[in-house]
Amino acid sequence: MVFERYIKNYIKEFNDLDREVWNYEDGCILIGAEKLFHATGESFYYDCIRNYVDRYVDEDGNIKGYEREEYNIDRIPSGLVLFLLYEKSGEIKYRKAIEALRLQLKHHPRTKSGSFWHKKIYPNQIWLDGLYMGMPYYLTYEKMFGTRDAYDDVMMQFNNARNTLFDEGKKLYYHGWDEAKEIFWADKETGLSKNFWSRALGWYLMALIDCYEILPEEETKHRNRLGELLKEAVDGLLLYQDKESGLFYQLTALKDVKGNYLETSSSIMFAYGILKGVRLGVLEEAKYRGRGEEILIGVETRMFQQYEGKIQLTGICKGAGLGPADNLFRDGSVEYYLKEEVVADEQKGVGVMMMAFGEWLQLLKNKPVEPTNYPRVEIWNGQY
Repeated sequence: MVFERYIKNYIKEFNDLDREVWNYEDGCILIGAEKLFHATGESFYYDCIRNYVDRYVDEDGNIKGYEREEYNIDRIPSGLVLFLLYEKSGEIKYRKAIEALRLQLKHHPRTKSGSFWHKKIYPNQIWLDGLYMGMPYYLTYEKMFGTRDAYDDVMMQFNNARNTLFDEGKKLYYHGWDEAKEIFWADKETGLSKNFWSRALGWYLMALIDCYEILPEEETKHRNRLGELLKEAVDGLLLYQDKESGLFYQLTALKDVKGNYLETSSSIMFAYGILKGVRLGVLEEAKYRGRGEEILIGVETRMFQQYEGKIQLTGICKGAGLGPADNLFRDGSVEYYLKEEVVADEQKGVGVMMMAFGEWLQLLKNKPVEPTNYPRVEIWNGQY
């Protein structure tokens, strides 16, 4: 497949990058590499993770370019690969970095209803994206080191999102919600943003199925609830899948709006959520596996292009958000989402493509893949 050839070439270039800020975009590549490491066993992927992280985490566990009191939930997910590094190496610097990120979540500001703010600069706001940014890390930490009392907290935040962001008629989730109903992009009566953005929905699917996998099997109530939410969200999304390409539009429910386009990263996120849901037995294989594979086929046949002798992954929305208060351009309107830059080879698209390809490889094995069996470790007593 084009996927594997493209990924290997991309990672070779990625290994030479050195950015100033610890960021979730590069984290997508790292998490994708971890998924492929577990799917293939190839040290090539593990080496990519360690080489990158060792440029950011010093011997004292300090993370280059990370500021805890920024309270930005986007700074958390890259830390997911720290658990793998600590498990495999036992090096204390990784444990200290893990604790630094957990400390942010301990003090992270919350809405009155209990959910993490998306960022300090976005007060009182829940964004669908934030569930992926925060919940898998939070759960992994609690499973590995914590008391596990936080499982209820995680589920409360998923339920808050369902109660505030879901549209019963469209069967889709809005991008964001302002509990205070004050920010300029929010409806003054509901607090909701204006549109359904496919990548936000993709982050949500990934959060649901990743957290399902992380939770121990004995957590039946929580796992069942996550499974219900996943199936509901997938069934809603599949109503909007483009029949010709198998892909999804940037604005999920507005296929016929001028300027709307088939967007790569969100489509692959949906494939990941569906294929992993099938692998874990949450979604019925006969009904859903083909739909997930249709997306991968659509990406392979339509979104890979050759440019100056190099294969590129195209059709990726570079970024979209809501506000903050001093950025009126990011108003959540149709015009806004369709004006954001569309690029090739951006980490969010490439990283989730690696994750989805890893899931497909695991499905090909025709047997369940055991999740990483992290050892129980006593609660950290270090000082900061």
